[in-house]
Amino acid sequence: MDQGNNTAISKFLLLGFSEEPELQPLLFGLFLFMYLITVLGNLFLILAVSSDSHLHTLMYFFLVNLSFVDICFTSTTIPKMLLNIQTQNQVITFAGCITRMYFFILFSGLDVLLLTVMAYDRFVAICQPPHYMVIMNPQLCGLLVLVSWIISVLHSLLESLMVSWLSFCTKVEIPHFFCELNQMIQLACSDNFLNNIVMYFAAMLLGGAPLAGVLYSYAKIVSSILGISSAQGKYKAFYTCASHFSVVSLFYFTSLGVYLSSSAPQSSHASAVASVMYMVVSLMLNPFIYSLRNKDIKRALMRFSGMTVLKGPIV
Repeated sequence: MDQGNNTAISKFLLLGFSEEPELQPLLFGLFLFMYLITVLGNLFLILAVSSDSHLHTLMYFFLVNLSFVDICFTSTTIPKMLLNIQTQNQVITFAGCITRMYFFILFSGLDVLLLTVMAYDRFVAICQPPHYMVIMNPQLCGLLVLVSWIISVLHSLLESLMVSWLSFCTKVEIPHFFCELNQMIQLACSDNFLNNIVMYFAAMLLGGAPLAGVLYSYAKIVSSILGISSAQGKYKAFYTCASHFSVVSLFYFTSLGVYLSSSAPQSSHASAVASVMYMVVSLMLNPFIYSLRNKDIKRALMRFSGMTVLKGPIV
């Protein structure tokens, strides 16, 4: 790999989904709608939890952090795509591409690590309930979030710096709506062997290890739930982790779709569609999954909205 920034060009072209003029207004309206829903949904969730003292617990502490990261994650790519559609200008500078790629890797890594931490939190709550407050103390929870940030920042910085050292000698057209790491590496005209090694090693370490941790946690959770004698106890235990399990499943299934589509030949369009499911649709659905399946959050949202909460169960 070249030791230095020998980039021969200063701009890239983001091809997006389609160059058909009649499709541009539809794409703009669709992605603007999904972006606003994602930001407003997660923002309302953060404000509702912050304004309700009953929800100032460790589980909701992780949820607030996840919602904040989701807002930042979707904001790294969608606004730029909307601007490109509106101005009919697909150009992005090399510096802008590297910067957006840095934040994309940062917040996607944070999503993975926070979901893993939340799975561990549910594992302790269900499998070791008498020791939950001792194990999951505020100091440990704060440390877990801090370590997640540090790992993600360092990983993102490493990947971005290594891409910035590559040379791009021709007019580069990126068949995507954002500067995706794998496609940037493959489009380089200099030796990218080390970049590929680091990228795949990081994917195994920061993607495979958290996934193994999530699977182990939920295997233990299912085993503990099956060991509960009463049906009411099983339902209560399942209810406490159902929302998080739904979010984790959606996140990893869409991530797997991105990986499979990007590794297949002639897959630029399929990769872009899979990325939308991964980056937009799954993040848009997260606040709805948590709020619709959690009566405490529904009450907090209604209080925050100035509505009167009726006594009795919420149907």
